[in-house]
Amino acid sequence: MLLIVQHKVTDYDAWKPVFDEHESVRAKYGGQGHTIYRGADDPNELTLVFRYESRERADEFMRDPSLAEAMRRGGVISEPRFAWVEEAEVLSYQERKAA
Repeated sequence: MLLIVQHKVTDYDAWKPVFDEHESVRAKYGGQGHTIYRGADDPNELTLVFRYESRERADEFMRDPSLAEAMRRGGVISEPRFAWVEEAEVLSYQERKAA
């Protein structure tokens, strides 16, 4: 299960260490990894893709009080937007060309 979160931070370089120190909490709730994307026009506009063992476990994580505190300390300044997605297809155009 993938959880996509989008929000804006005041300063990516200040946000990242707080995000990193919260990894153990994500893992405690079944987090398996993440990918971070930064906005091309605004590097403080973030899209985070988290892999979780289940939606239920990720919902538990999102209810953990430490999340709101970490977001505050990290400088999250917008209301986060959430989307749950399941992978439908992965395709590499380069691999397709080579075949």
